[in-house]
Amino acid sequence: MAPTPGRPARSRAARRVLLAAGFGNFMEWFDFAVYGFLATTIGSVFFPAADATGRLLAALGVFGVALLMRPLGGAVFGIVGDRYGRRAALSGSVIVMAVSTTLIAFLPGYATAGVLAPVLLVLLRCAQGFSIGGEWAGSSVFLVEQAPRHRRALWGSVVPATAGAGALAGALVTLGLSVWLSGEAMSSWGWRVPFILAAPLGVAGFYVRTKLEDTPEFQAVRRADSIAEAPLREALRENRRAIALVFFATATAAVGFYYLVTSVPNFLTSARVGLSEPAALAATAGGLAVYSALCPLAGVLADRFGRRPTMLLGAAGLVVVAVPAFLLMATGSVPAVLLGMAVLGLFEAMVNVTMVVLLIELFPARTRMSGCTTGFNLAGALLGSPAPAVVAWLAAGFDFAGSGALYLVAVALMTFLALVRMLPETRGRDLADHQAASASVPVPAMDRKTGAPA
Repeated sequence: MAPTPGRPARSRAARRVLLAAGFGNFMEWFDFAVYGFLATTIGSVFFPAADATGRLLAALGVFGVALLMRPLGGAVFGIVGDRYGRRAALSGSVIVMAVSTTLIAFLPGYATAGVLAPVLLVLLRCAQGFSIGGEWAGSSVFLVEQAPRHRRALWGSVVPATAGAGALAGALVTLGLSVWLSGEAMSSWGWRVPFILAAPLGVAGFYVRTKLEDTPEFQAVRRADSIAEAPLREALRENRRAIALVFFATATAAVGFYYLVTSVPNFLTSARVGLSEPAALAATAGGLAVYSALCPLAGVLADRFGRRPTMLLGAAGLVVVAVPAFLLMATGSVPAVLLGMAVLGLFEAMVNVTMVVLLIELFPARTRMSGCTTGFNLAGALLGSPAPAVVAWLAAGFDFAGSGALYLVAVALMTFLALVRMLPETRGRDLADHQAASASVPVPAMDRKTGAPA
């Protein structure tokens, strides 16, 4: 069979797009997740006056405060993306994350700077949260706007998969340091090493992203002289229903992801479970590897069967399996921990991957980044940010091994009940359509062999 003209060039372009979005997202979530893995050590460095539980809650509180900056970051990067291009927004977010994370590595501890130390930590974590406000949704828009119509969810799965891979890399780096260094060395300087890695990763991510052209959808908006003067205001006026849908979809996706990255490792090292930090990190790394591997499968399911059934199955699955998964992990057996995380990861992958394509398919092109970052980051700030601290409080305050899962169950149930009534099927929707995308659209028939529209 003769090669299709232009296919090698298209394949190279596709690889560059996937690399640019995936590598930058990997770097952002490596930086952000490392803090969660080092929460116990960071608590002892910056909040030494409290007891062990108080130090952990203080460190996780700083984690949550950072996420409260997501709506502001989403608003700023969303406006940049809609007015000046998706590439500009993504390049800016990766630089903010790299600079703020690198500076954390050089912060003085409480013993040196007193109360100034935690204040500076909070400020830099807020800068990280500001960056995350534009990264996930921005990467999703950048990828999915350039994906083949029948493979949008598969392409979009790169975003949660590389986020999981970044967190996995953070877990492995932290594991290596905890094994090779003494507790004293870890508290003195070892915890700084993963944050220092942000500098070269940030430079690489910025370089890769600046070498790409902007998405065809944004270029079409610009050629049509249809750039929104006030995209955030327009989105809030015209796309309120879509923003609400994204809020509910993101709620479970965000909470579930923070469970895998932050809550589970801290639960495993708690007095109830009693795993050592290296064992907990190794188990977490294994669970994140399974989750990342499941994301492309979830993308295939969402492309084949639709966004609505995949999202609802994922949310309902988390309602059912979250408590049993925590009971498995509470046994302290590493195989049981891996099984518990794999079960959580399966349904979390369905929710997270489907949420990525909904971010794009629910909004018109001219206000897409402003609209999707609004719903996405409000859910992350209001429901995702308190998750690690709430889980730690539930696990410590109730004599039930599965109590830490109750927050995830409540949020997933809320998502399911809201979306079962509200969520349209968006598979096959024309991304160039500038209508407010709040109603269902007919789904084109798909060719069974190629998966393309018939």
